[in-house]
Amino acid sequence: MSDNKTWGSTVMGWFVVKDQAEGSDEPAPAVADDGAAAAPQADVPVFNTPPPPAPGGKVDFDKVFEAAGIDADERQRVSRTLELLTSLPPDTEAAVKKQIVMASLRAFGVPIEKIIEAGAQELQALDGYIRAGAGDTDKVTSEADQRIKQYEEEIVKLKTVMQDRVAEQQSVVTSCNEKKLEVQKVLEFFGQEAVARVVRESPKLQEPSGS
Repeated sequence: MSDNKTWGSTVMGWFVVKDQAEGSDEPAPAVADDGAAAAPQADVPVFNTPPPPAPGGKVDFDKVFEAAGIDADERQRVSRTLELLTSLPPDTEAAVKKQIVMASLRAFGVPIEKIIEAGAQELQALDGYIRAGAGDTDKVTSEADQRIKQYEEEIVKLKTVMQDRVAEQQSVVTSCNEKKLEVQKVLEFFGQEAVARVVRESPKLQEPSGS
């Protein structure tokens, strides 16, 4: 088992295990030392105030950490340690890197336990932020799906109304044309000229369009 996976099991899966699945950034599941599922722990409130939104997926990490009650000094401890780590040559051996960073931190009087605690708090806050966002996303998508379903049902009803109305009108046209043919027989009996003259002289009639 890799160090990352071992560490992930000790902090309830906050660490992102890059090799657990190709392209996956999901936190590793909590695993006990013997490989069995870890016993669930009591929920600890992650945020003291509602965390900020992430418009366009852009996260304001300082605001997230503030909402989790991590003050500026605590955040600075983590960021300074990270700066020390990243300032070292990439090919520096892990043991040597640790000695250099630890010596630097001690020289500046930075308490190691406080750095670890702040770092763990930040991981906890980020994990909580992901879960809060996922919960909110589930709620939004569920409500949207419900509305879409309602709209789809309404569309089906409207299409049925349209189809029924079109079919009704087609039936009206067919029925009226059949009746017109019956009445036309009477007018044809009197002749076209007689019919045209009556139509022109009658105040009750108007000449058919296109005649």
